[in-house]
Order: sequence, then structure tokens, then C-alpha cells
Amino acid sequence: MRLERLGAGGRPAEVLRALHARARRLSLPAPAALVGRWFDAAAVIAPHLQAQPVAPRTAFASSAADRPTTGGDPVIGGGWIGYLAYPDGVGRLPSAAGGWTDSVLRLDADGCWWYESLTDACCPPDVAAAALDPQSEPRAWSMRWTPPDRGSHHDNVEACKDAIRAGEVYQSCICTQFTGQITGRPADFFADGIDQTQPTRAAYLQGPWGAVASLSPELYVARHGTTVTSSPIKGTLPLTADPAALRVSAKDVAENVMIVDLVRNDLGRLAVTGTVTVTDLLRVRPAPGVWHLVSTVQAQIPPTTTAAELFEASFPPASVTGCPKTRARQLISDWEPQPRGVYCGTVGMSSPLAGLELNVAIRTVEFTPTGGAVLGVGGGITIDSDPAAEWQECLDKARSIIELTPTQAPALIERP
Repeated sequence: MRLERLGAGGRPAEVLRALHARARRLSLPAPAALVGRWFDAAAVIAPHLQAQPVAPRTAFASSAADRPTTGGDPVIGGGWIGYLAYPDGVGRLPSAAGGWTDSVLRLDADGCWWYESLTDACCPPDVAAAALDPQSEPRAWSMRWTPPDRGSHHDNVEACKDAIRAGEVYQSCICTQFTGQITGRPADFFADGIDQTQPTRAAYLQGPWGAVASLSPELYVARHGTTVTSSPIKGTLPLTADPAALRVSAKDVAENVMIVDLVRNDLGRLAVTGTVTVTDLLRVRPAPGVWHLVSTVQAQIPPTTTAAELFEASFPPASVTGCPKTRARQLISDWEPQPRGVYCGTVGMSSPLAGLELNVAIRTVEFTPTGGAVLGVGGGITIDSDPAAEWQECLDKARSIIELTPTQAPALIERP
């Protein structure tokens, strides 16, 4: 294990661009990045990562140990970074992909970059230079988005309300998709995205199979030792609205509380009896372009619990399915004409030192090798849902992504 204090340096977007330039220069795989709030750090970046398709059951399989510290700072060292797609339907990208890194750059809360390695290897000078004095200039990109069909979304919302009236579900998450084509590099799209939207659970990785740029605000699950935590998001208003209205909205509160109960049930399938608690309920928090209601559920699980067992109990995330989960997933597969793909799955990292942290892959764009792009958006439907309001919520959530602009060139956007 090696830990080197590098010092103050560039923003995560600048460092990521510099590491991409280094990878191209040395013919290395591209870097991968977690940016926002990961493992008590502001950014965790693998200088390069051989991200390959894997069997879904093997994703994030490294152990989740107690978190050691050195001088008060959390130690990450390295681990497996990747994604696991939403499990229903065959998507455009592999069902799971990722890779192992022996070293990471970590940006602490005070703005200091650290080099951490699971081996005794020193920080390569060009990696340190990328962190401390990134010289790579932003690269131009453009994106042309095509909006989804409003009529189909309206029909699906009404079909969901019919299912609620029939007693098949209490709530379901109904989603739709923007499609697009990028000119330029997805990594530059992501770098500008984290600069402009400041998401708390952003993640990026790429490989020959394509790329995933997740600008998510939501924690699916964190595991540190025997403690697991999940913070589902349900309830949304645009940032221009009064956030206090969320707490007095019967529809939004019901939407959140139903999902909290579902998370409690999911974690309860593994938890030590009596340890499932709601540590925070209906907290109003800002996210890119919107206000959200966020709650937090925590539980203690046996130390022998594997990542595969955690996924079996709780994946896909509760907030993107519905209540009851199994029937909601079945109906979603009937209502939504396109597979969700990585959207509504998860992106994150499993470290043998730091544990497991995974986002909910919302506000997430997946890119094919030829530059095709898909952005999924959706929301929870209850009996009180209004189809027009639900459509507007989709637009509000998508806006922070489709209105991203490159640092050096204007984006080409077809407005919905």
C-alpha cells in the first residue's frame, strides 16, 4: 500500500482531460472517474482502466472491508470500477462492464490531490503532473438530441394508473428516452457536464464497447464493513419552484414514502433483525435543475454477505422500479418499448479497502462506439399523477443534460 500527498491542483474535469491525453499519448486505456461525493472524497480517478464486458453476477465482486484511514484521511487505494445495467431487456451496451485498477488519484474535501496504490509503486511523474498542473485544453464536441414521443409517455402513465386502480401496483416508475448523436469525445461531454452541473454521484468509464457518462445525484447503496446505506430519491420540482412545496405535496410525499418502505424491505432481506432504520426522511435537496425529496435507509448485514447477494436482494434500485417491485418490473417491460440499458442500473466502485459505493444511473448518457447516445428520463407514477405534469417532470430532469454546452463550441440541440 502506498499513499502520496501531491497537493492542490486542477479541477476533476481538468485532471480527467489531462489523463485522457496521457492515455492517448501512451496508447493506454482511458481513465475512469467518480466525481462528487464518493468515499468521502470529491473525486476518485483511475489514471487508466481496462474496462471490459463481464458477467453481471461478477460485477463489483471484490470484498467490502472496513475503511482504514491514514492520518485521518480515508484510504481507497484501488478496486473495481464499472457498471451494471438495468436487468430487464437487452440494451445497446453490455449488461455489465468494468475493470480493476491498482491505483487512484483522490481529491480530498480540502482540495488536495493524493496518489494511492494497492502496491508499493510510486506515482508516475506524468500522472502527478496531470493532477497538479493539467495542461490539456478542452476539446470541442457537439450533440444533437431528438426528444421522445409525448403521446406514448402519456399513454403509459394512464396505463400505470389503470394498474394502480386494479390493485396490481401502488406505484411504478415510467421512463422514456432522448436519443442523440455526438460529434467529438464522450469524455469531453462528461468533463463539461461535471463542471456545469456539479452532480454528487457522477461517474465515467469507457471501453471498446462504448462509454457511460453518469451525472447522477442519487446513491443506490454504500457498504462499509457491515453497514449498508441507501438514499432513494422520489419527489421532484424544478429549481424555479418553492422547495417547501415538496414537503406539503401529498403526491410527492406518498411517492417517496412508498419507495422508502420498498428499500426497507429490500435491505431487510439481508439485514440483521432489528437493524433496518430510516435515518433521514423527506429531506429536500437540490440537484441539477430540480429539487428532490431524499430519504436515507440504513441497516447492518452479516460480514459474509457478498456483492452478488446484495444485488439479489435490492437490484434494480427501488426508486426506478415500483411497489411491489416484481410486478412493477413486469409491467414496465410491457409499457416501455425500448430497454433501459445502463439507465436505471448502477455505476460505481468496489474497493477491498474502502468498501462499495454505487449510484443510481439516472441523468446518465450511454454512448455506442459510433457516437450514438441515449438519455433516459422518468418519474414515479401514483394514482394522483397528471400525465402532463409527469411529462414536464421528464423535461425538467433532462434539461440539465440536453442543455450542456461544450467549453469551446456550441452544442447542436433540438429542443423538445
